[in-house]
Formats: sequence, C-alpha cells, structure tokens
Amino acid sequence: MKRILSYFYPFTKKYVSDSNGIMEITFFRGKKMLDSANTNYSYGSCEAILKFGLRNIELKGVNEILLLGLGGGGVIKTLRSSFNYKKKITAIEIDKVIIDIALHEFGLIEDRQLEIIHNDALEFVTESTAKYDLIIIDLFIDTVVPEAFYSNTFLTDIERITENNGQLIFNASVTNRNEEAMKSLEAQLKNHFHLQRHDFVEGSNTVFTGRKAAVNSGKQQIHN
Repeated sequence: MKRILSYFYPFTKKYVSDSNGIMEITFFRGKKMLDSANTNYSYGSCEAILKFGLRNIELKGVNEILLLGLGGGGVIKTLRSSFNYKKKITAIEIDKVIIDIALHEFGLIEDRQLEIIHNDALEFVTESTAKYDLIIIDLFIDTVVPEAFYSNTFLTDIERITENNGQLIFNASVTNRNEEAMKSLEAQLKNHFHLQRHDFVEGSNTVFTGRKAAVNSGKQQIHN
C-alpha cells in the first residue's frame, strides 16, 4: 500500500547521526532513497554516479572489492543486480546509524560474500594488510569529501592495498565545487594510478577511475 501511495506523495522517515546529521529515508514513486540534508546518499543519483564509474572499469578478474563508504548499500545492490558480481565485497562505514539503515531499511544482508566493518576508512586503510582488486571510494559527508581523503598519505595507503593491475573508482567531488583541490587530487592520483577524470557525471560529480600499474620485475613501481 505504501508503495502505491508513494506515487502520489512521498513518505519520509528521519534518523539522527553523529557523523552525518539528519538522514532521511524517502519513499517516492515506489522507490526508497537515503538522503542527507543536501544530497542523495543511496538509491538515487548517487547510484547512477557509481554505476557510471563501474561501467568505466573492468570487473572481469575482480575477486574482491573494498568499498569505503557504505551509505544505504545501493552500490552493492547495483553490483549484484546490474553487473552480476557475486564475489566478496568488504564495506567500511564509520557511521553505525548508516549501517543500521542499510541493514534494516534497505535489506542488506551480511554473508560470506559481504562483510560490513564499522570503522573509520582512514584507520582501516592505514592498518590493512589485505589487498583488493577494486577499491571504490565514496566518502561524502553531505556534499563534501573530508580533506583527509585527498591527502597523499591516504592515497599512498590506497595504492599499497590495491593489487597490481587493480582498479579504483573515486567519487571525488561535486564538479566545480573546488577545482583547485580537484587538480591537486588528480595530480596526486596520477602518481599512483593510470587515471581518467570524468566531470559532470550525471550532471553533477567528478569521478576518477584508474588502474594501478604492475610491478616491473618485482623491483620498481611504474607510475603514469
């Protein structure tokens, strides 16, 4: 009944999060979405942006994905349903409220192929000894990516935990929000990955996709 009525007017439910402020679940036109005060977090434009990123990388041969920033878990459902990706996904999320929303509002289920870890992404990548074939970075607080995730320290850790020839999707900014910061981030990313920059994805965001170069003879890392 709610799904039918949502075609005529939206239903909303609010959660309060220490990290993200007020979060809203909106049921509109038969679809549930997760929004912050000023932007979509999951199951709306955010998923379209990340789907674009996924179309610009090669999933064949990707055995494990690291997702930094869970949101409502929309990109996980996109991977499973739109790309038929059935292998392991590890998701890192600092906000326990967001994890609860993903599990209880959007029906995400932890199993052998999905591990959700309640942790700070910075701390996780610093301490991780595992390596991943694809890392997806989607670490917005409302419309802003915290500055620490543009730092060379963070990007060096990302490179370290990426397998040789592994890939990256970085939902980096609202396009034109801070072009100077984007140019700096692009230059730093090029020290770690063969890179492509995509502006105005879905009319709004800057997304970087890239691939880590293979180690040359086991001795030297090749950078673009």
